Order: sequence, then C-alpha cells, then structure tokens
Amino acid sequence: MKLYRTADGHYVEHGGSYYLIPDSSWDKLVTHDDLHAYLLSIVNSGRTTDGVSPAQILAPIGNQEVWAAGVTYFRSRSARMEESKSAGGGDFYDRVYSADRPELFFKATANRVAGPGTHVRIRTDAKWSVPEPELTLLINQHGHIIGYTVGNDMSSRDIEGENPLYLPQAKVYDRSCALGPCILVCGDPLPASTPIRVDIVRNGSVEFSGATTLAELKREPVSLVEYLYRDNSFPFGAFLMTGTGIVPPDSFTLTSGDRIRITIDPIGTLENDVIQGH
Repeated sequence: MKLYRTADGHYVEHGGSYYLIPDSSWDKLVTHDDLHAYLLSIVNSGRTTDGVSPAQILAPIGNQEVWAAGVTYFRSRSARMEESKSAGGGDFYDRVYSADRPELFFKATANRVAGPGTHVRIRTDAKWSVPEPELTLLINQHGHIIGYTVGNDMSSRDIEGENPLYLPQAKVYDRSCALGPCILVCGDPLPASTPIRVDIVRNGSVEFSGATTLAELKREPVSLVEYLYRDNSFPFGAFLMTGTGIVPPDSFTLTSGDRIRITIDPIGTLENDVIQGH
C-alpha cells in the first residue's frame, strides 16, 4: 500500500484504487499503533475515490525530524575518503565504514524538505554539489520501521571535503532534502534486490545516470534505527536516510536547471528541479 499526503487530504493506494483517509492529522496517522492494519481496514471498506493528482502531492512529512546515515555503501566510503584526503580526514571514513557504530547526523526539519515536483537547492557558496539518492525509512515513535520513501540527501562535496567538521554546513540548509512521492507501507522489509536509480537531466539530455541495489548496503536498516533511537526520543516518529551507493564522477556538479529523478521500485519516482539561491 502507498500512503500519500496531499493538499486536499491523505490517501492510501492499493491495487490501482485510491481511498480517502479520514484522519486530518498526518502526525496522528503515522503514529498510529498499527499503521499497516489501519490502512488495510480502509482499503477493505471498499470506499474508493478519485485518483491523486501529481500536482497535489506534498512531501510526506509533518513534525518528523529527518536524520541520515553516512558511509553505509563502499562507494560512498571511497568517495568521502577521496574528497577529504587533502584535509587529512580520509581515514575517518574508512574507520566508520568498519566500525560497529554508524555515522548518523541530523539532516532536516519539515520546513527544509522539498516535495515531489518542487525544487531542491544547491548552496550559494558551494562549487561542487551532488544529489544522494537514498532509501529512506519512516520510523514510528516506538522505533519500528513502518514505511519507506525515496530520499535525496543534497550535499556540497567541496565544503564537506575541505574539513570533516563542516559536514553540517554541507548537508543542512534550506531545501537540502527531498522526500516522496509516497510512503510504501508493507508488512515485510524490502528485499536486498530492490533497485535504486538516479538520472540527472540537463538541457533535455541525461547528464548522469547511476544505479545500485540494497544488496550493496553494508548495514541493516534495523541496526541504523537502533543506534538512532539510543538515548533519543521522537514523539512523532522520524525519517532516516540510509546512505547512498551512487556517486557521480568528481568532474560532475549540479547546476541550476538540472532535473533529478530518483526511482526506487516499488515506491516510485521522486523528481525535483535544481536551483541555486532563493
């Protein structure tokens, strides 16, 4: 089942049919004691409605925080080591890749999150910016994974590479994060064969494409969640981006006007245009 937050209400889609959810509060909905069973009861009611207009779809977030995990794919480890080598930080990323404790960092509040069809930003003081396509977990207040969405962890690689302590500035700024188009709510974890793909379109042509699968993810999602929820409480739940296994070549940087398409089957495609500045 797919859960949508839209400008005119919340909907669940199952088997090509759409059902309006009576709850008006997104936070109340995603902190339901058993979201999967609740949505299934709405589907089983048989009261279908019109489909969801793409223009009405919003980012699937209320008062949830967005956090992110880093260096969870070998490709990410290699890229982070290379970009920070001259600053003496390369060894940090090799160590965290092999350590028991993962790298976790705060990414965004809801007001910094872009929804489907809206724009993401690159920093005005950055010269080397990339998208990071990531499977993103929706976790309830009890620390249980209740759904999945597509995430884009926008990153300023030159700022991050200059000094590892600049990571928050490279990662956290207005519209540095995109989520959507929906929450996939299913009873079982996604299989390791789940594909993740990104296409970056520039002036009508594909400038970069890349793909990976969850089989390349080094850490188990439940382990990442366990570390995030240690000594931390999330009364409205939280989103956790699980890291990227797709890194464009060092010669590539995003520019204003680029279009980023990230697809994770069976969730869907998150599409955003890029701007620099406000």
